[in-house]
Amino acid sequence: MKTPDPERKETDTRWENRVGEKEIRKLRARRRKERSIWFGLGTFGVIGWSVVTPALIGLFVGIWFDRTLPSRFSWTLMLFLGGLALGCYNAWRWLFFESGLIEREEEQDDENGDEG
Repeated sequence: MKTPDPERKETDTRWENRVGEKEIRKLRARRRKERSIWFGLGTFGVIGWSVVTPALIGLFVGIWFDRTLPSRFSWTLMLFLGGLALGCYNAWRWLFFESGLIEREEEQDDENGDEG
């Protein structure tokens, strides 16, 4: 007869907890009908446009500066990279905000005992 291994039991318990948490998240997602595939595609669209728009504005303003104010460095390149950096920051900020909303919703569900 084998003696029980306490480390194995602890590993099994952690694994069971992770599986349980994922199942609860999956059930919550299924109940939320307003977040469909179109919501996910829209999210990608918002993130994409929040990066592309400032980059294109920087590009076109840079081209205009290069034509009207010639200099030894490229306004187009600098303003394009600046717009790209600004767009990436906007996307990061938006994702950070949305992840905070999701976490607060999950905390409220846990406080209300909404486990599935």
